[in-house]
Amino acid sequence: MATSNNIAVLNALDTAKTQWYHVTAIVIAGMGFFTDAYDLFCISTLSKLLGRLYYYDPTTGKPGKLPNNVNNFVIGVALVGTLTGQLVFGWLGDKLGRKKVYGMTLIMMVVCAICSGLSFGSTAKSVIGTLCFFRFWLGFGIGGDYPLSATIMSEYANKKTRGAFIAAVFAMQGVGIIAAGLVSMTLSAIFKSYNPAPGFKSNHVLSTQPEADFLWRIVLMLGAVPALLTYYWRMKMPETGRYTAIIEGNAKQAAIDMGRVLDIDIQAEGDKLAGFRSANEYPLLSSEFVRRHGVHLVGTMTTWFLLDIAFYSQNLTQKDIFPAIGLTRPAVEINALEEVFETSRAMFVVALFGTFPGYWFTVFFIEKLGRFIIQLVGFFMMSVFMFILGVKYDYLKEDNKMLFAILYGLTFFFANFGPNSTTFVLPAELFPTRVRSTCHALSAAAGKAGAMIGAFVVQSYTLDAKTSKIKKALIALAFTNMLGFAFTFLVTETKGRSLEEITGEDGGADDEKRDRDIAMRSI
Repeated sequence: MATSNNIAVLNALDTAKTQWYHVTAIVIAGMGFFTDAYDLFCISTLSKLLGRLYYYDPTTGKPGKLPNNVNNFVIGVALVGTLTGQLVFGWLGDKLGRKKVYGMTLIMMVVCAICSGLSFGSTAKSVIGTLCFFRFWLGFGIGGDYPLSATIMSEYANKKTRGAFIAAVFAMQGVGIIAAGLVSMTLSAIFKSYNPAPGFKSNHVLSTQPEADFLWRIVLMLGAVPALLTYYWRMKMPETGRYTAIIEGNAKQAAIDMGRVLDIDIQAEGDKLAGFRSANEYPLLSSEFVRRHGVHLVGTMTTWFLLDIAFYSQNLTQKDIFPAIGLTRPAVEINALEEVFETSRAMFVVALFGTFPGYWFTVFFIEKLGRFIIQLVGFFMMSVFMFILGVKYDYLKEDNKMLFAILYGLTFFFANFGPNSTTFVLPAELFPTRVRSTCHALSAAAGKAGAMIGAFVVQSYTLDAKTSKIKKALIALAFTNMLGFAFTFLVTETKGRSLEEITGEDGGADDEKRDRDIAMRSI
């Protein structure tokens, strides 16, 4: 391990004991991810309701349904916005500073969540078009949260608990998914109990209760609440000491800022700073960056891309798999509000028992097992469970629904106690301060490109829920996860090391073989 040549403020941050402000920073950044997950996943509980409301054709004798292309766009447009926002805000985070653009993402999320619920129009096309417009910009704001929250948390944390802190921020995504299901379930239950006007057949399958139009709007607008509550605290956060010292060249101000929020004794020094900065001024598009960090960037981008193909395919198509495992009834047997209630309940159950525990297992074990091992095991186990589901789909669906539900839940558990968490952590640690936010954004954007494949390709392929197509999709996703397992070997273990030691910013030996040796010793 290289000897650290960090300036004093960075050494102080690396060795600081865990304090109340660390917890506060996790909550502030984590509430952004709570909001992100709520906004991205609540649409899965509402898409069938939108079809009943705006695409009912009385000549069919069946409940209304969104056309395939419209359904894909309603669900996937926020992902397109997220990818774009990640690239823009990630770059701005390095150019302008983390804090200066951190509040902008929340403002966009608040405004667009409210406007999404106020999507009105005289035709179905105009309502859905307006909804998609605001959900794109909602996703744009969500996208900015990825690189900024990860970078801020990594630069505040000490080296012993950094991985757990970053993972805890991301774990709030699991809470947000649970909240999306719980809110939709609760509101639909309230509206179901509402006494309709005399003569209205509230249990009629083809009828859509008048209050259903309020339901989807309220669910979407409630996504603005947690973002609004945390805006003030985000604005009070000081710029990270690493950005102030390394990028702005002001070690004294960094010491003042960090001393204001953390109980640490920092002696400001400037003699090392000029040399420290000059050794790390190479830009992203340079041969020096490619030599030092090119392999790691390929590793973080490919693993996140492959993971999100599988992860978002599972999440976005789960409303079609729920009937197979007995959690929901077919649309022709229930009315609109009952369908929202059952879809939301199923989403809540899977998230509570499969998704949520995985996130927090990562938080508790990431500093013991390391990022590398958790990611490898997660990819491998996801592949195994998806392959079994695909090969034995007919048997499981018809003869062993409980085992089907368990295997399905385990794919979510090992996604989150695995690559869905570690692909978020590693890009915040592997790259130098000057381009850390941008590199995290590139990695996250690659992930959202994978998510779009899940939303637009896998979603389209399995929309009719034919058994043969679902089997093929699951087997293909198992193979995708094994590719992720293989590409994990392009990244290295980062636990227990300072950010500057990992990136070589401290002037220590820049030896790729050393990184490979560290990774292999962790297996």
